[in-house]
Amino acid sequence: MGFFWKKKDSVQQDSADVSIEKEALEKGMTKTKQGIFERLSRAVIGKSRIDDSVLDDIEDALIASDIGVDTTLKVIDRLEERVARDKYLDSEELNSILRDEICSLLDAGSASGNDSDREIFDFSKKPYVVLVVGVNGVGKTTTIGKLAARLKASGKSVVLGAADTFRAAAVDQLTIWSERAGVPIVKQEMGADPASVAYDTVRSAVARDADVVLIDTAGRLHNKINLMNELSKIRNVMRKVIPDAPHEVLLVLDGSTGQNAFQQAREFTKATDVTSLAVTKLDGTAKGGVVIGIADQFGIPVKFIGVGERIEDLQIFDRKAFVDSLFE
Repeated sequence: MGFFWKKKDSVQQDSADVSIEKEALEKGMTKTKQGIFERLSRAVIGKSRIDDSVLDDIEDALIASDIGVDTTLKVIDRLEERVARDKYLDSEELNSILRDEICSLLDAGSASGNDSDREIFDFSKKPYVVLVVGVNGVGKTTTIGKLAARLKASGKSVVLGAADTFRAAAVDQLTIWSERAGVPIVKQEMGADPASVAYDTVRSAVARDADVVLIDTAGRLHNKINLMNELSKIRNVMRKVIPDAPHEVLLVLDGSTGQNAFQQAREFTKATDVTSLAVTKLDGTAKGGVVIGIADQFGIPVKFIGVGERIEDLQIFDRKAFVDSLFE
């Protein structure tokens, strides 16, 4: 399982491991591929050139995939520019242009260089503290568990913090993941102060000389002020131990909810300084275009996508591989 995080000084990833992730990605994106690109194929089939009626059909196909209206209009505007300039654009050229345009929209979800080669966390900061946020039901706790398992398998020491103290199920679920991954967990009684759990977690991580801290938080959006206050308090108490903590705020979104994922992103970015995204449950939906729209509209890097139930189905987001999985 060491292929999930590639060290900067490591040798080339094993081809079998790369093949496993590629196969999982392509399988996980099947419904989205069918949803978007079957519509696109119908729009251009039998057409000798791309005209206004074809562009209208392409616009409908992109919106139906939950890419979002604003992002779709960006794509259509750029296609119109090419059509006006080149006049006789055929379907093969259209596919190539769409690939390029979607990749450029995903720039916010990519670090410089090759996505699959980058260090996903800054391990020079030790421990590297990740505060994980998101509404209940998006796969937040499962994402934390999978991250912990994969980090542990790649040789990193991890400490989990069960700061979602409002749901006993969340603490129990994270405890199961800690046992499965073989990493320690810090938890308190249900109803305990989340900030107290976060404080104890980072103290424990420092004492253990851990590489990474992953802290679960409560997923409530009914009162944004309370959410803001709670996350601010968690930040403040952690900084008594590690002055620049958290180093990252990872927002987990459920890709299968389409436009609801956009709304969740809006609310959480207003409530706290979200620095990265994980989009889960893409294997069960035709709405995988939401990844493109969210990366474009919020300008926040998409670091992880979930394309299945297995640990290896939580993948580092590689924009080129993602787009290839849709077009190939």
